[in-house]
Order: sequence, then structure tokens, then C-alpha cells
Amino acid sequence: MGMTHVTVKVRNPAEPEKEWEGLFLVDTGSVDTLAPGKYLRKIGLSPKAERMYELANGSQVKMKITTGELEFMGEIVGSTIIFGDDDAEPILGVTALESVGIEVDPRSQQLKRLPAARLK
Repeated sequence: MGMTHVTVKVRNPAEPEKEWEGLFLVDTGSVDTLAPGKYLRKIGLSPKAERMYELANGSQVKMKITTGELEFMGEIVGSTIIFGDDDAEPILGVTALESVGIEVDPRSQQLKRLPAARLK
């Protein structure tokens, strides 16, 4: 399977002029979005809580989280954002995708817009 990437802007909802843009790996196996902590701090976001996450290898890790705005493919969504290591690859999780009615086509590995966001 190929990897799908999308350009995402992360905004501080309290100060919308503060934003960071990066190329995010689309990961339908990840619930939440992860961004390098240094960029989140640069736009004024700070951790609000910690949450346990299960990694691909089955281990569990407690990570700091916050909330912010994500903009991609012409859509804007409020989202939980994980503070990753400063050099972490940004990951766009499935919750943000589904919230705006976008999914990954399993054949082409391209993002496609659904006729409507799912409410069921």
C-alpha cells in the first residue's frame, strides 16, 4: 500500500492568525492528529491534558494533547492534537477526516470527498 499525504494548516483557535502548515501522513489507523510539539508551541498552543495511546507495536504511551483547528482540502475542523516529538512526522488521524466527510479510497490511496459527512 502507498502512503497518502496532505497539506494541513494547524491554527490556534484563540489567535487564528497564528498557524503552522505542514505535510501530514494520512493514517486511518490513528484516531487523533499528531504534530511536532515545537510547531504547536510556536503558534501558542499548550498541552491541556494527557491521554494514553496504543502504538502500532502494541505498546502504550501517555502523550500530551491539546485542541486546535485543522484546515485541509478546503475544510476546517476542530480537533484533538497530540504533541509529538519535535522531529516527529505529522500524522492526520481518521477523526479529522471523517468529521469533514473525507476518506481514503482503498484502491487509489487518494483522498476523496463523500457526498455528505456521516452522522450515523
